[in-house]
Amino acid sequence: MPEITFFKPQGVPLRDLEIVHLALDELEAMRLVDLDGLYQEEAALQMGVSRPTLGRILENARRKVSMALLEGKALRLEGGNCNVIAAPSDSPGRCWRNRQGGA
Repeated sequence: MPEITFFKPQGVPLRDLEIVHLALDELEAMRLVDLDGLYQEEAALQMGVSRPTLGRILENARRKVSMALLEGKALRLEGGNCNVIAAPSDSPGRCWRNRQGGA
């Protein structure tokens, strides 16, 4: 789980904001492709999904983040279709997933 799971525009009470929910698999897709610079094929392999599925997850994630930023909405990171497992000790702060058929 990310350490920080909620973002909102400064100076606007939460009660006045619409909340956009970003699933953990969407966040992971963005991290792998946009932050780590992996090609979608490699990111899909790491997430244990097909390349077209990764593309759909990434498209949804980018749309939600853009909506929150451009329309002044709150962004909550939570849930989604994933299994988060402990990161190896040499990779702190990374989100690892169980692949089908093994760890």
